[in-house]
Amino acid sequence: MAHRILADLLDRNDDHVAALSPGAFDGHHEGQRPGVVSVCCSDSRVSQEGMFAVEEPGVLFTSGAIGNAVSTVVDGERVLDGSVAYPLRHTHTEVLAVVGHTGCGAVEAGLDDPAVVGESEAEGSDGEGGGDEADSDGDARASVRDRLVEYNVHEQVAFARDREEAADATVYGFVYDLHGVYGDREGTVYLVNADGERDPEALRDLVGDARAGHVATLLKR
Repeated sequence: MAHRILADLLDRNDDHVAALSPGAFDGHHEGQRPGVVSVCCSDSRVSQEGMFAVEEPGVLFTSGAIGNAVSTVVDGERVLDGSVAYPLRHTHTEVLAVVGHTGCGAVEAGLDDPAVVGESEAEGSDGEGGGDEADSDGDARASVRDRLVEYNVHEQVAFARDREEAADATVYGFVYDLHGVYGDREGTVYLVNADGERDPEALRDLVGDARAGHVATLLKR
């Protein structure tokens, strides 16, 4: 089994090399200046480059963490994770994108610990893409889980914005929808937060009419 996986990885790399445009790494050999650092869950179903159709090098600095966490604990203090702080401080990256996803197992595990749930945040949906009222325990749990996914994105955005390393960055929060929870296009990213702004109407004004379909929320206001 491991040998087959190795062979598959090498074949996939051949495909990657063949797909690169001539001179793809020109201008990147001596360093990098990506416009965005993306923090996404490590879940295998969630491709950071794939969701934004990034195929060329030098565009996206990626950081994967269970539950798309932007922080880590050092000497008992919670700080911005180095994989996030580094591009913000040393590669002139101006945007931090925090990306949660529907069906997140890490967030679902938090359902067993009520202390992690903000009571007002975990109540109901505002009707934007949330579907019909859950009619079974499993559906109800999934519904709460996906609202907590969005709540977690807001928490990660708030933490990052409060750190010195991100003082000059714009911080966006997204949810990657694998299940058609927010709308009918699986694989769509939905903007839920922009530098602390969470109001859908304000976010739609920010992205403009052509991209308004990328704004939604499952949380009551």
